[in-house]
Amino acid sequence: MKKIIILCFFFYAVLVLCSCGSKDKNVESTSEGTVKIVDVNFASNDEEMFTDRDTNEEYDKSSSIVIELKGDSVSCSSSSVKISGTTVTITDEGTYILTGTHNNGMIKIDADDTDKPHIIFCGASVTSATSAPFYIIEADKVVVTLADETENELINGGSFEAVDENNIDGAVFSKQDLSFNGTGSLTVTSLSGHGIVCKDDLVFTGGNYTVNCASHGLDANDSIRISDSSITINSGKDGMHAENSDDTSLGFVYLSSGTLNITAEGDGISAGAYAQFEGGNVSITAGGGSKNGASHSSGNYGGFMGGGPHGPSSSSSSSTSDDSTSMKGIKAVSTLLFSDGSFTVNSADDSIHSNMSVAINGGNFELASGDDAIHADETLSVTSGKINISTSYEGFEALNVSVSGGDIRLVATDDGINAAGGMDSSGTGGRDNGSFGGGRVPGGSGGHGAPGGGGGMSGSSNGSIVVSGGNLYINSSGDGMDANGTLSITGGYTVVIGPTQVDTATLDYDVSGTISGGMFVAAGSSKLP
Repeated sequence: MKKIIILCFFFYAVLVLCSCGSKDKNVESTSEGTVKIVDVNFASNDEEMFTDRDTNEEYDKSSSIVIELKGDSVSCSSSSVKISGTTVTITDEGTYILTGTHNNGMIKIDADDTDKPHIIFCGASVTSATSAPFYIIEADKVVVTLADETENELINGGSFEAVDENNIDGAVFSKQDLSFNGTGSLTVTSLSGHGIVCKDDLVFTGGNYTVNCASHGLDANDSIRISDSSITINSGKDGMHAENSDDTSLGFVYLSSGTLNITAEGDGISAGAYAQFEGGNVSITAGGGSKNGASHSSGNYGGFMGGGPHGPSSSSSSSTSDDSTSMKGIKAVSTLLFSDGSFTVNSADDSIHSNMSVAINGGNFELASGDDAIHADETLSVTSGKINISTSYEGFEALNVSVSGGDIRLVATDDGINAAGGMDSSGTGGRDNGSFGGGRVPGGSGGHGAPGGGGGMSGSSNGSIVVSGGNLYINSSGDGMDANGTLSITGGYTVVIGPTQVDTATLDYDVSGTISGGMFVAAGSSKLP
């Protein structure tokens, strides 16, 4: 009987849908299953994110101050450079060229709060056994230029001992705005702490960077902004972490171009506010990848450079009270906006996750997840782009899911698309002992966690799925589309195959389901309950 129902529905859908056009995608939410799609357009762009000083790589060698590093000693004739033992302190605005090797010391900037020193790394190597080899205490802004065809390195030897009242915990530690540019390369190594720490805005507008660290690769309070840079990170916690506990509008990530290659035991990219991607090539492996989705915490995975686990992330905005570590690919507390770019994410937990909304308006995505491929607590919208989900527990999950464009192919071991209400508490780890987030039930209409399971997204009749355009191919073992609320298909080309469990269906909804446009093709199980 179930097979007959599916075949009849399929026949009706083809006849009706082929004769109907798509409705306007911007429609009001109603009990019949449509939902208003709100376009997310941030005002942020390169002109707003980067200043002329951020991108200025030019300097005059003849008028610059040269600081020559000579192993265990330092040579400099300028009165604005103070040398005390192995500590070199820059005290004034100007252009400074660092060259040579410093075996065990520190380059420190302590200038007036209106000064903007320009530091040129020209084949410089600085190691500090017990602190940050590059430390910025005071200035308005510091710009570091990597000189053309030079290799530079900053190394912390494995411990951080107090040198003043500041809690220095990175190989690069800046209390002020810090920008990097140039065409050379910089390797940052921090065996027991973060790679690059900035208590204000951290900016990259050029250069090649390799960061190997035990904790966060890039850690900033206000923002991380990147263009035209190549950054490779191997981190024991988050690859990139931006968070401001005093101002929730700050702690954001912005990428317009460049290349990011991140291998992180925690999240690949974590933003305490929002994250915006206007382009670039991003490759992320988080928590060991989707194959590690069976472990509850990254404490069971890896360890920086062969070491043991590093414990929970120090500031995960969606973490629970237990000791689990978030292992998502790209995560934000507020909106995640994708306008363009290429994203390859292999994550133990959600590949893309927002505590509010995810908007995909372009880009190419190759996602493999041990949990949801794309998750939003509130709204997930796709208007354009190419999305391929090779493995996931659920492909799309949000309270309201809308697809109005794009080319989407997804494989899910449970629901292909799930509309459910509540927060995804499963976000702190992978599946454990066959359950997830305290007891997910595959194929159940309650979303993450059936009654009594203590899971994440709760069953709700306020959810909605709206498909008004695009090409959508779903191969799921659970429901093809599961709306804990309303389901509406008004356009596009949709194919659902694969539901095989007794209590699953190609389409499942609690309140209402309507098909009034587009093309819909479905094939599922013929098993009887």
